Amino acid sequence: MRKMAIALSKGGVGKSTTAVNLASALVQRQRRVLLLDMDTQGQVARMLNVAPPHNVAEVISGDVSINEALFEARPGLWLLAGGRGLAGLKRAIDRKEFGGEQTLSEALASLDSSYDYVLVDTAPGWDVLTVNALFFVDEVLAPVALEVLALQGLQEFTRSLAAIRRYHQRLELRYVLPTFHDRRVRKSDEILQQLRSHFTTQVCNPIRYNVRLSEAPGYGQTIFEYAVHSTGAEDYRLLAERILSDEHAQTNA
Repeated sequence: MRKMAIALSKGGVGKSTTAVNLASALVQRQRRVLLLDMDTQGQVARMLNVAPPHNVAEVISGDVSINEALFEARPGLWLLAGGRGLAGLKRAIDRKEFGGEQTLSEALASLDSSYDYVLVDTAPGWDVLTVNALFFVDEVLAPVALEVLALQGLQEFTRSLAAIRRYHQRLELRYVLPTFHDRRVRKSDEILQQLRSHFTTQVCNPIRYNVRLSEAPGYGQTIFEYAVHSTGAEDYRLLAERILSDEHAQTNA
């Protein structure tokens, strides 16, 4: 089971869009996927047009079991929803004298290993929920919008990851995903080249700017349900292929 956080401190880079559409692309390739939403906004459920009766905050607090909270949003795609309950959880973790960073890992220790992937959608910023998500996973996929200061934001994020890695050595920035790539804008290509020069092996093929990607959540659909022949769908299929190509190496790591 590969556990991967979709994470970057900056907002507006396409984290939730990537989590939902990458999960859907992996399901299309016959993988069992669990989406874990660690954002107080609870965007993932809305993007999939579902209303799970329970959420991950209730699991962590012990009010419900994991099995009670798991919600099958699509065939082969399960969801542990986020939402406002996570705000109270943040305060509870902050009050812990030690071991707060392991709260999520401890709560999900009995998670069914029959899932091939657990994708964790994280909130913008750097708080105890993001730290908990990073202690839970082994891999990070960082979406980076191709805009000014993108490289600086990613470098700052990698420094924060390095602090986590002192205590969680398996954690790895595995993928850097350029988003909102617009070939009509020269700066977009320039920033993409900067990313490739600094993060040579981690940079994936970019997600091109595509209005269909921004429209799909309004209809409660993945890009594959809303516009299966769009460039957005094509780009997320390619991302899934990149990640699947690393399955064997990851299994034997």
